[in-house]
Amino acid sequence: MDAASPKVKMLTMGPTDAGFPLHLVLVSMDGDFSIEGSRKKNKRIILVNNGIHPGEPDGIDASMLLVRDIAINKYKLPSNLLLALIPVYNIGGCLNRSPNYRVDQDGPVEKGFRGNSQNLDLNRDFIKCDSKDSRSFAEIFHMLDPDVFVDNHVSNGADYQHIMTLLVSQHNKLGGSMGQFMNKDFEPGLLKLMKEKGYDLVPYVNSFADTPESGWSEYWDGPRYSSGYATLWNTFAFVPETHMLKTYEQRVKSTYALMQCFIEFTSKYSEAIKGLRMAQLIEQMKATDIPISWTLDRTKYAEVTYKGYQSGRKNSEISGLPRLYYDRTKPFEKQVKIYNHYEPKTWIKKPKAYIIPQGWWKVIDLLKLNKVEMHQLTKDSTIEVEVYRIDDYKTSARQYEMHHLNSDVKISSTIQKRQFRKGDYIIPVDQAAARFLIETLEPQAEDSYFAWNFFDGILGQKEGVSDYVFEETAVAYLKEHPELKSKLEERKASDTSFAKNGRAQLNFVYQNSPYFEPDYLRYPVCKNLK
Repeated sequence: MDAASPKVKMLTMGPTDAGFPLHLVLVSMDGDFSIEGSRKKNKRIILVNNGIHPGEPDGIDASMLLVRDIAINKYKLPSNLLLALIPVYNIGGCLNRSPNYRVDQDGPVEKGFRGNSQNLDLNRDFIKCDSKDSRSFAEIFHMLDPDVFVDNHVSNGADYQHIMTLLVSQHNKLGGSMGQFMNKDFEPGLLKLMKEKGYDLVPYVNSFADTPESGWSEYWDGPRYSSGYATLWNTFAFVPETHMLKTYEQRVKSTYALMQCFIEFTSKYSEAIKGLRMAQLIEQMKATDIPISWTLDRTKYAEVTYKGYQSGRKNSEISGLPRLYYDRTKPFEKQVKIYNHYEPKTWIKKPKAYIIPQGWWKVIDLLKLNKVEMHQLTKDSTIEVEVYRIDDYKTSARQYEMHHLNSDVKISSTIQKRQFRKGDYIIPVDQAAARFLIETLEPQAEDSYFAWNFFDGILGQKEGVSDYVFEETAVAYLKEHPELKSKLEERKASDTSFAKNGRAQLNFVYQNSPYFEPDYLRYPVCKNLK
């Protein structure tokens, strides 16, 4: 297409774990493929990602068909758009093909594998960036700064009549005027356009433990996922999910139609989308309190017409026990409730800046990868900051995508004057990366760098004492600090196990003395509030 049409240009981008580079296809009616030129011409940019799960290849073929039809003038791309497509994101998984993968899915004959060349699920890697693939994606994403992002998938789960369902970035989490537009205009507009093209599009059927006719809660797309990551950058994000039991031809055609809908809606509401993104950033700059976690509100819901198949239970030929089945001879339509409202649960005060010591270079490198603006101290400095202490947390018993996630984080904070060294990083919050910074550097956020183990070094005590030596030091310290002696006696009186454990009592004195290491459980990223 690049060779055949002046409307199409394919760029070679960064590397992947498979040893092959990512590619980026740009489509422009006027043949101007520069991002800066497109912005000057007031074009909106749509980025389409394909093959993140290569066993779900519908978007790959649909994108090729769409670009071909634009090139041969069968379909006209509006002049106020630049269309950008990643033909295949998970190249390693795409090369690892087999007719045995995704055995439940109707075609194609061979499917790619879900894991990449490190056996990573790339749709869990947008924050932690363990793969070269996701690092190259970040380069593409920030180069384009897309107004609309589309990540094509195929769903699992229940059986129903709909060929296509749509996961949108959760509107309360997107927040502000963009969230309202997503909920009241963008998503309904896409459903209407798809209806005109002959498809009954419904929200993603997030129902796995139960049959869908009882309704379901909207999928929570945290920042680890593609749409959740895009939300952090004030991009309207969508995950189309065709149905695995529909034929491959049906799925590709519906994906093609939905991409046309994204093009047509974005073109029509180009100025509104531009204005909303700018307004959202201004709102974030002015905000003083920012939510970092949300909870489902089951008192609020939307209703949609769901077209399903009657389900039932029959005895399994394998186990002899009841198992679920769907009867395609018994279709039905029903109004079902979609619980699609989430309320903020945890709020933080937005700091003026974060300060991160240069020793935490893995995190600093990830911030740089995401084009975060920062500068280094030019001299050793004493700065008054808010300091977090990790009071409690839970760690997953089993690995998840090469990490043991920390969750249910409890913190306390104090205002301290801390010494920082020349070369440590000051990161102002009022910038385009504001939300990304808050949701990666606040330890209680669900996909923070603390959650993904980048700061686990602080969770292990490094220094210790020899009891027989420190005993004398502790005795002297207690004599000089009777208030600590009183706390020790109170603890002994209230805790019989503690009262019988000499080692625990000596450690109590140690942990409450200046000899105990200050960095144990002290979160290293500080907040400059002034």
